Amino acid sequence: MEFDKDVGRLQRLMAASIAGINRRQAILETLSINSGDRIIDVGCGAGQLLGHLAKAVGENGEVIGLDPSVDQLAQAKSSCSDFSNITFLEKGADETGLPDNSCDAAKSTQALEYIPDVDAALTEITRVLKPGGSLVNVSILWDHFRFHGADTRLNDEIHEVFRAHCSHQMLPMELSGKLQKLGFRDIKDKSLAFVITRRDHNSPALYTENVMANFAINNGMSEKDVTSWRSQLAIAEKQGRFGFASFPVLTSAHLAG
Repeated sequence: MEFDKDVGRLQRLMAASIAGINRRQAILETLSINSGDRIIDVGCGAGQLLGHLAKAVGENGEVIGLDPSVDQLAQAKSSCSDFSNITFLEKGADETGLPDNSCDAAKSTQALEYIPDVDAALTEITRVLKPGGSLVNVSILWDHFRFHGADTRLNDEIHEVFRAHCSHQMLPMELSGKLQKLGFRDIKDKSLAFVITRRDHNSPALYTENVMANFAINNGMSEKDVTSWRSQLAIAEKQGRFGFASFPVLTSAHLAG
């Protein structure tokens, strides 16, 4: 899925919602960070976590925000302008250009599942990590991602079309094995699953609905059907039978020394 300005804006709104805040807290609690560390954020997006990481590593450390999206990086640079220890790289995850063994930790949030050759990206992350370095990744189990409340047939069709937005629907189920082969140890998975029953402006459901609707129209569904789907969700919310469920998984690991 291309992160153009409209999609990028919705992604930033989702990241600012309560679900995004909880996810960032879980990452910070899990990622091993010491003063003076060098950390790379693979697919940093608009940089919602970069400032927190910059504070954690201190003035003698460095945080690298890597993302291929010009729009997202522009937003990240703007929001992180007060930090002198953040570097930005407009590159893909499979070719960072960084030296071998140059990072103490790597973090990625909902980026790896969008990379067609995820093995190349994981190999690159492994290359730039120091022995003993830590990795934290959050990816969604997309087979368990679901809106509830709309007509079943129409709802199924919307979700089926949306599957094309992502290269790896169930990456967390495969990630542990991939990391093991690359020499990672202490691999752990933690569920960050949540259920939302509202569509207010602090809810990721509303922004996700927007993203899915735009994607469906751009990929061949009629605007009439998509509008009907959204109307049905709104009615379901008023009647107290709306739901949105998502199943992010936080995977942590350490590269063998």
